[in-house]
Amino acid sequence: MVVTGSPGTLPFVRLKLRLIANGLRGRPARVAMFVVGVLLSGFFAICGYAIFAIPGLADDAHAAGILLPLGGAVIVLGWLFLPLVFFGVDESLDPARFALLPLRNRTLIKGLFAAALIGLPAVATLVATAGMVQTTARLGGPVAALGQLVGIVCGLLLCVAVSRSVTSAFATALRSRRSRDLAAIALALLAAAIGPLQLAALASAERANWDTVATVADVIGWTPLGSPYTIGLDIAAGHAWTAPLKLVITLAAIGGLLWWWSTTLENAMLGTAAEGGRRATSTDRTPVDLLLLRRLPQTRFGALVSREVRYWWRETRRRASLITFSMAGLFLPVSLTISSGSPGSMVIFVGGLAALALANQFGFDGSAYAANVTAGVPGRVEINSRATAHAIYTIPLFVVVAVLVGVLSGDPARIPSAFGLLIAAYGVGLGLVLPASVRAAYAFPQSTNPFAMSSGGGPAKGLLAFGVLFGSVVVSLPLQIVALLLGDVWLWIGLPVGIAYGAAAYLIGSGVAADLLDKRMPELLAAVSPQR
Repeated sequence: MVVTGSPGTLPFVRLKLRLIANGLRGRPARVAMFVVGVLLSGFFAICGYAIFAIPGLADDAHAAGILLPLGGAVIVLGWLFLPLVFFGVDESLDPARFALLPLRNRTLIKGLFAAALIGLPAVATLVATAGMVQTTARLGGPVAALGQLVGIVCGLLLCVAVSRSVTSAFATALRSRRSRDLAAIALALLAAAIGPLQLAALASAERANWDTVATVADVIGWTPLGSPYTIGLDIAAGHAWTAPLKLVITLAAIGGLLWWWSTTLENAMLGTAAEGGRRATSTDRTPVDLLLLRRLPQTRFGALVSREVRYWWRETRRRASLITFSMAGLFLPVSLTISSGSPGSMVIFVGGLAALALANQFGFDGSAYAANVTAGVPGRVEINSRATAHAIYTIPLFVVVAVLVGVLSGDPARIPSAFGLLIAAYGVGLGLVLPASVRAAYAFPQSTNPFAMSSGGGPAKGLLAFGVLFGSVVVSLPLQIVALLLGDVWLWIGLPVGIAYGAAAYLIGSGVAADLLDKRMPELLAAVSPQR
């Protein structure tokens, strides 16, 4: 077939909009998630605009010189890391779907890049950074505002380019199981470092030397991270000669990222066809296989637990989730204990965080869940077996966290009560997340990109995570209050009370989830099966 002309970028944009509309049609739950995503994006956009407009309203050029480059760098890094460790990347236009079409690589890159600009994150980022335009307009007039407008548009292009190129490169590199494991560990360490970095940033801000911070901001302003967001500031400061240089730095970075993306796009289009199978060996056995699974009862419950345990160890998405929680669950309470001497409510947060891995537990199965539907697995057996398999990995980590918190705080007598709080929060989290996993399940895309999310999946995932964490903290807060009021008495009763509290919450939530599952098996299968 001979290609007679380039289709341009407009068909890709129309296709993206059509896929979004079709994904929402006839799905009230997804429509609700999309509306919540719009509201959250609007909140981020308004807050971002207000923050970046403050230096202009205060007529403070020094504050603007610090806030704009550092804030812009945070936005770019957010576009880089958040899709990898939290929200995922919208792959409604998966490159693998275009593998058989006679499209030039350049045409495909331009089309996919334009389609990536159509979405809530891009709109929210553009509106948030528009506050920089108001600041530069007040500091330097319309010429500076025009330069800053060009800068924030280029900054948005840079954000999308860095997000797409890095995730595409990761997806291409993660062909072998060993490389997927290494990437999962690296991203888990990154996710776990967010909390300690926030604590370190707050501590540093209290005793910061703002002249040094301004120097750092000036340096970042000459890097691709901050160069697009300081163009208007330089014009307002009378250094208009730097604006073209920073524009060249930004455009060169965008061009380099798009070229990198194009080099990995062909491998991404090959999909899983290029992946060769391999036979299972004895090295695939996990420690849990050797120590526990052989002792499970020879029943349907035991078989399902055995299967889920193996899947949590071997399946890429699940294993990455376990590793992320393991590192975050250790670093967050330990770092807070070291810095303040007490983990406070962080123990409850960790317990709720553990349950998040089951928020879309049926989405991991996808269309393979049809086997369970056909076999007629009762909802109670299904729910309890999945929760048991997850608890086999998480409860030993709770023991480690409780021991570390007690030792590092210099109060080993706190270990049993800390473990009781962890179990209580975990039980509450499971009680909240299990019904949600049945009612608000969604399908993962059939993509070679392990960070891909179907259109609308990112807001859904973020909303579920926020709801479960918030609910876990609120419902577990009475125990924390009782622990503070009882003092030393809590050290004796914390463990049994925490276990009883968590068990009661789990029994209630699992019962509700089991009843929902018995009534909604066909609907659940349809929700988690990828659309073709």
